[in-house]
Amino acid sequence: MRTGSNFLEANLNALPGIACHGELFNPHFIGKLNRDALFGITLAAREADPKTMLTAMHAQSTDLSGFRYFHDHDPRVLPLVLADPRCAKIILTRNPVESYVSWKIAQATGQWKLTQAKRLKTAKAVFNADEFTAHLAQLQDFQLALMHGLQTSGQTAFYIDYEDINDTDVLNGLARFLQVQGALEAPDDTLKKQNPEDISEKVENYDEMLAALARLDRFNLARTPNFEPRRAPAIPSFMAAGAALYMPLRGGPEGAVTAWLQGLGPMIGDFGQKSLRQWLRKHPQHRSFTVLRHPVARAHTAFCTHILTGALPHIREALIKSYKVALPKPGITLPIEEHRQIFIEFLRFLKLNLAGQTGLRIDPHFASQTAVIQGFAQFQGPDLVLREDSLAMGLGFLASEIGADCPPLTLHQDPTLDLLAQIYTSAVEAAARDAYSRDYMGYGFKDWV
Repeated sequence: MRTGSNFLEANLNALPGIACHGELFNPHFIGKLNRDALFGITLAAREADPKTMLTAMHAQSTDLSGFRYFHDHDPRVLPLVLADPRCAKIILTRNPVESYVSWKIAQATGQWKLTQAKRLKTAKAVFNADEFTAHLAQLQDFQLALMHGLQTSGQTAFYIDYEDINDTDVLNGLARFLQVQGALEAPDDTLKKQNPEDISEKVENYDEMLAALARLDRFNLARTPNFEPRRAPAIPSFMAAGAALYMPLRGGPEGAVTAWLQGLGPMIGDFGQKSLRQWLRKHPQHRSFTVLRHPVARAHTAFCTHILTGALPHIREALIKSYKVALPKPGITLPIEEHRQIFIEFLRFLKLNLAGQTGLRIDPHFASQTAVIQGFAQFQGPDLVLREDSLAMGLGFLASEIGADCPPLTLHQDPTLDLLAQIYTSAVEAAARDAYSRDYMGYGFKDWV
């Protein structure tokens, strides 16, 4: 927002056939400071409909027209231009620490661009670790949004670094990217670089800044890699009764929760988005909920009910042929030791499956609970995320929230959990933690007992 982007704009305007109109969608002005109208469009008219400004800009001349856009400008504009392949994108980047320090100095001096060196105002920036972290996160989110928009629409952008904007060859390469005639003999010399000193001379608490930056995970090494595909909201599986909406997690205590739900009144299910919205409008005081099950228990239930029984024949066949899992014929009961070993091998397969390292789809019964709940959120996240081990308490709270008497909860005897108690060991727990690390970390699961 200081010399860098102003300098880039000045050089763009020095190219024949290009007109860059500044910060057209800055919330406080149009194009440049203290201007509140351009192309016959006032600030109020632009706020009412930003498309009017884009239309007016296109109509004003035959030049290739554009503007500067920052992450805090009118958010309605970005989707319009990002999805348009006729709009060229130039992405100016800078070291985020230098960008932050420059921004702090501008705030202190009130000077955002400089044309005469004798008018330079100086001040030192005070580094604030929390403020910088938020600044960095905002920049990163914006860059990721740009990259995703370009990738999904099959476009590319011209990336230019702050250090390269006075390189004539780079600027002329930009002209070729824009497909305009003409070239620059030298960069524009109207603007002067502000605060050219070493960064240690520009920050009042430089040592404190170094210590704070050392604590940042610059390479995002603490991030848990996630290659599990995003899931759809699974709206047809939702069930409602009274003013409660149940979003089932497959492999959880669905039978017990469904029976409890029936105690609230007639059940409604098989929703589509339209019918679910109608139900939500009809029940404005509704509460939605889902129920977590411990990852070991959930994986074992799915293993017993869908792999050993042959309910998922394609996955079962692949486990046998490609992953050499010695599954018995459906209906055959395995000795405890053999059952334990095959279940551990299945959990190892799930680790690969959830990481996208197999050619098999991820069945909802095996998908991480984190991914399923994120899928719910594409339509609407649940109000309450309850847990199986405290389900009675959670459902009692839910009933009080919707003003209903709490029906009795009958926990059905689950033979797969009885069998799990017999085969459970630290090796089983370790394999489950390896496969479902996001669920363990995100929901704080302890070892299963």
